[in-house]
Amino acid sequence: MSDTGFWTFPPDRITRGSGVRYELTVLNPPFTVEADDLPPNDPERAAEFARSLGTIDDVIEDLGPRKQSDTITVATRADLDLVQAGAWGNLVSISDPAFADDGNDTPLLAEATRLRERFPDARIVGRVEVHCGAEHTEDLVWLPDGTMFHACGWPGDEPFVVAGDPQAVMSALGITTEVLEDLDVYFDLDDEPNQNDWGALATACLAGADPWGRADLDASSLRVRHSEHAISHMEALYLSD
Repeated sequence: MSDTGFWTFPPDRITRGSGVRYELTVLNPPFTVEADDLPPNDPERAAEFARSLGTIDDVIEDLGPRKQSDTITVATRADLDLVQAGAWGNLVSISDPAFADDGNDTPLLAEATRLRERFPDARIVGRVEVHCGAEHTEDLVWLPDGTMFHACGWPGDEPFVVAGDPQAVMSALGITTEVLEDLDVYFDLDDEPNQNDWGALATACLAGADPWGRADLDASSLRVRHSEHAISHMEALYLSD
């Protein structure tokens, strides 16, 4: 198979919509680790982690280090082949545009489910936000004991579905309404689900271990060959008229 994989659109095809974030992070014990104290990225482990995901068939090229504060802008079909992955000690994370969705699927949850089986002792946190006509988000937090929440839909609109037990997740991690207010985050479980900032709650669940948005952490920029299913999904989301 060629490096272009299963694409039916040329590399220079302009995408529609844009992804703001599509991150999935696996935090293994100890959960108290701070991003400041993480070791440098291990490129081999980062590529191995990327290659192990259901959305990716293979890593074609390591394009070198990229700061975690530098996001990848998706403008053409070729940009959809780029992911950003890091392995820093007990923390691994990846940003993959294949995790984005428009309400027809839940790719982030599907990948997190696979990771749950592989890393039973880990805290798994995912955050996805994409704009394709309107903003669509998918966020989740999954604790080692199975406690989790998954929120997916159109913020400020319908449909918006929340599964699991967000209050149990918050209680387990000591995240109160006051904690979120101190972070300038509006969150009220008594309000309509589409009014809450679920991505901010997921960020609070990573606390100081969150590797994203940091200029002092490097990750690996990788060109990958996505799976047939992931490519079909991305073509419908980013490229179809």
